[in-house]
Amino acid sequence: MATDYDEVRPDVAEARKASLDAVKSANAPDARSVTLDLDEADTSDGVELPGADLSNEELTVTVVPQKEDEFLCGSCFLIRHRSQLARETNGVGYCLECEG
Repeated sequence: MATDYDEVRPDVAEARKASLDAVKSANAPDARSVTLDLDEADTSDGVELPGADLSNEELTVTVVPQKEDEFLCGSCFLIRHRSQLARETNGVGYCLECEG
């Protein structure tokens, strides 16, 4: 007799059906009440709106200099390790991802 190895085993099928039934019977909130909650949260004071004046904000960024075993890809302009160098033309390196 031939065996269909792609067929779902009966115990797995029962477990899937039981978990789906549990999700369906759970007390899920009404879709409209979730939308109302989201709308109220969108207007809170902690949200920055597009076009807000951020000129008085300061960013602190630590700049790490390029190491000797790294290069700047001339195509994607990312700092890559020397092991990812695909080719170098006129002193400009190109990474393996850009050279595909």
